[in-house]
Amino acid sequence: MSTAPGSSRRLMLKGSRAVISLAIALAFLFPLYIAFITSMDTAAHVFVYPPHLTPDFNFHPYVRVWHMGRWMMYFRNTVFIAFTTIAIALATSVLAAYALSFFQFKGRNVVFMLVLLVLMVPSEALLIPNYVILHEMNLLNTLWAQILPFGGSVYGVFLLRQFFLSMPEAYWDAARIDGASHLRFLWSIALPQAKSVLFTIALYIFIGSWNSFQWPLIVTVSHNVQPLEVEVSRLMLAHSVDWRRLSAAGIMTTMPLVILFLFIQRHIIRGVSRGEGINE
Repeated sequence: MSTAPGSSRRLMLKGSRAVISLAIALAFLFPLYIAFITSMDTAAHVFVYPPHLTPDFNFHPYVRVWHMGRWMMYFRNTVFIAFTTIAIALATSVLAAYALSFFQFKGRNVVFMLVLLVLMVPSEALLIPNYVILHEMNLLNTLWAQILPFGGSVYGVFLLRQFFLSMPEAYWDAARIDGASHLRFLWSIALPQAKSVLFTIALYIFIGSWNSFQWPLIVTVSHNVQPLEVEVSRLMLAHSVDWRRLSAAGIMTTMPLVILFLFIQRHIIRGVSRGEGINE
């Protein structure tokens, strides 16, 4: 039984897409793999040529790095900063996006355009204003100094607004007939529909907060409130030639992000497509 020419072309197209996607994925993962190999190499294999591509399973660099700093404290600080930032940013994004989607008021589109204009402002231009504000509030050298400036997400407002606008008007009409208020409709109907979008925004904020370095370095001086990235930079200054320890520190701070992504990647894809559960 012969295969139709159209089916063969579709199979070849799917196969070529899979090969290209795999090649791109491997290209992005290769530096992480090299860092992993370096972190577990013996000293003799770090600078060999051609590169050593199989791990020696030497865990000594991890043990040394772990005992060189109070990593549990830095992990705790980073997790608190990340999840508190996510909670505040999601709350403000949801309320702002809902108001810009379901409330009819004069100048609504102008307000939305002004919100989007914030994306054009370089983050470096906000360093001094944010620092001055936190100084006046006596919040420098605290965990909150690393949270509050990021308590609003323009990306979150944009994505949620687009999702809310795509929801059928019948949802709101049915809720209004049943006597539901805006908050009731938001909590019981809109947010469950936007679950995947919320996952996407939360991961976006989490990655930015987890990898934050410049701002915590500026507003903190005490080790007790500093996150992981500041400690890693301090380690790099102290051991700039010990690539095994530096790679071990990098893997230790990066793996939580990789693991988190593997667990919620399905929600991220749905959130970006913004099509889950929206049917007339």
